[in-house]
Amino acid sequence: MKKFWSGAWAALAASAFLTACGGGVSDDAPSAPTPVPPTPVTLQSIVVDPVSAVVALGEQQAFAATGVYSNGSRATLTQGLTWTSGGTVASINASTGVATGLAAGVDGVVATLGALSGSAQLTVSAPYQAISAGGAHTLALKTSGHLHAWGWNRTGQLGDGTRLDRTTPTPVGALTGWSRVAAGEFHSVALRSDGSLWAWGFNQNGQLGLGHVADVAVPTAVGTGKDWADVAAGKHHTVALKQDGTLWVWGRNFSGQLGTGTRVDQPAPVQLGELTTWTAVAAGADHTVARRSDGSLWAWGSNASGQLGDGTTTDSAEPVRVVGSNWASVSAGGAHTLAIRADGALFAWGANALGQLGTGGTLAAREPVRIGTDSDWATVAAGGTHSAGLRVGGTLWAWGGNDQGQLGLGTQVGVPQPTQVGVARDWVRLVAGPATTFGVRTNGLLWGWGRNAEGQQGNGQLNAVLAPAVIP
Repeated sequence: MKKFWSGAWAALAASAFLTACGGGVSDDAPSAPTPVPPTPVTLQSIVVDPVSAVVALGEQQAFAATGVYSNGSRATLTQGLTWTSGGTVASINASTGVATGLAAGVDGVVATLGALSGSAQLTVSAPYQAISAGGAHTLALKTSGHLHAWGWNRTGQLGDGTRLDRTTPTPVGALTGWSRVAAGEFHSVALRSDGSLWAWGFNQNGQLGLGHVADVAVPTAVGTGKDWADVAAGKHHTVALKQDGTLWVWGRNFSGQLGTGTRVDQPAPVQLGELTTWTAVAAGADHTVARRSDGSLWAWGSNASGQLGDGTTTDSAEPVRVVGSNWASVSAGGAHTLAIRADGALFAWGANALGQLGTGGTLAAREPVRIGTDSDWATVAAGGTHSAGLRVGGTLWAWGGNDQGQLGLGTQVGVPQPTQVGVARDWVRLVAGPATTFGVRTNGLLWGWGRNAEGQQGNGQLNAVLAPAVIP
């Protein structure tokens, strides 16, 4: 028995040895590992570009959406994406993401895909911030800093490099960053935000300030200085303020409208005196009026109708003081002048044959005469033979000559006293040309009325506009 069990144990041991050496198959051998499925890549968030944008009313802005995924990757989203906006300030194409400004203000733009969304902000700015009416052309500055012009262009006053007249707004060159504009009879001047001064158009009397008398059809820098603060254009002369409070003049001087003490034209800027207290300037057809920091008004040039306001009808080649004090603002027209006193009272003087002074009669005035008894005037604009003004409540008023519909009353009959134009109470800016008027309302839209035989209303037509109409 003992020998038997010894042999059995030996056989079992041999079997175990052979198994360990691979000589057999065991049910206990481990199986191959099961592959682990990859983690799915999912969309985590949506980013809208640009995250903030500004456009002028009526202009467009394209938005794009980028998907951010769980593995850190990014990709542009198009399929299944939906765009929405508030709809009051801006509208947006639901599939393309192109938004259009509807009204001045701020609106949200949202891109949605499934349960996820991304957002951005769109600011719609008022399209126009400044306007100037020339002899037969118009300049308009957009809030984007771009400058447009339309109307007559026989001497290059539109600044587009041609001599072609335009009946719709046309860009003035490729420059941007414009901040102020002024239009003379056939010439134009403008400031840029860097303080530089530019001019173009008719230059027979040196009114462009370039040191010569040749016309130019594109904006050309006046000197190299970048310290200009304001500018005004008369019929054939130009006046400007520097940031240091000095006053500079150039151009035609036949009536002494440059105030230099002579009647010699100046083809380049010449400083008027040594004062550094000038704060505002206005240029009429052949006279100039300027305000000093003490609230006094000074005038020079043609005075046949008493437009200098010094109590005489004698031309002056040097500044003479306008009767009165505490003046807040001034506007010079063809041969009359309007000014608002610091208390909001309106005054006028000069020519009045068509009732442009607003006194109710047609007698000229040699010194300031108060118009009515109201003290809520905010802005005034003197045209060739008409006047217009805004009151604090945003209402628009006009008076004087109206043969071209420049009063905006729907007729061509003049009125000798301030008469309200329409019922709107949201006017914020106002300018007047020889027989045109332009205004901007709170939504930033530009309105024009009056003469249009040269296309100065910018509406693509040549018919007079008798009531305020939006300029495209």
